[in-house]
Amino acid sequence: MSPIISPSDFKKLSGENLIILDARAGKDIRQNYLEKHIKGSRFIDLDKDLADLGADAAFGGRHPLPAIEKFAETLSNFGISENSHVVVYDDKNGANAAARAWWMLKSFGLENIQVLDGGIQSAEKEGVEFSSGEETFEKASVIKKENWLLPVKALEVVENELINHSSTVVDVRDAYRYRGESEPIDLVAGHIPGAINIPFSENLDENGNFLKPEVLKQKYTELLKDKPQHLIIHCGSGVTACHTILALEYAGFPTADLYVGSWSEWSRREGKEIAKEI
Repeated sequence: MSPIISPSDFKKLSGENLIILDARAGKDIRQNYLEKHIKGSRFIDLDKDLADLGADAAFGGRHPLPAIEKFAETLSNFGISENSHVVVYDDKNGANAAARAWWMLKSFGLENIQVLDGGIQSAEKEGVEFSSGEETFEKASVIKKENWLLPVKALEVVENELINHSSTVVDVRDAYRYRGESEPIDLVAGHIPGAINIPFSENLDENGNFLKPEVLKQKYTELLKDKPQHLIIHCGSGVTACHTILALEYAGFPTADLYVGSWSEWSRREGKEIAKEI
């Protein structure tokens, strides 16, 4: 199953195994969901359901992963079982919490997970049916898992890989943030020394849709030429990094590692070097 689904193909889906997740994030997003969402979709909260916010972002970043047992309970509450077909969307072309939800569901061991290409905006243009208010659904049995299955890397491992030149560490934030010109979210501007910058926005075309798999394949093959093939992807807090991991999988590359703590952890950790290009 492709990790990306077009709005036209999405419209054709039906069946009791289909579960739609609204992963929009930001200010007043819960109210926005209640006012208008794709019919049948269930609101999943980035901060509460897709992360376990800690007291100190210097250890884990702004959006650390929840314990696997806690996420299992979350999936149960959303009615998600092992044979569910889950389609997740956001309002950032899949580039925000939709990609994070996709990564977590895949890492939990579920197979039939797709991100709606172009997000809620593309669904509306395609004439997908919308609704408002709360949606009612039943819980599912809790799926027992012991570990996340997709590869993650801790700060110390990222640092060692860079020192040994054994991995390519990719920072997917906007170029101005990478260069250290300004930092709108975290406390310090700059980037991890040795990381390269490929903004996640470059995975999309001018309409906000994912580039075709063959285009992504050629693009990343060229960008990563003469660099270590093992990839570690990070962003600000381990959310939009998942967009590039998604794009790479869509293009047929092996699953890249995720540095969940990302810049929000590295930049707060005492004694870590910070690079700038200004």
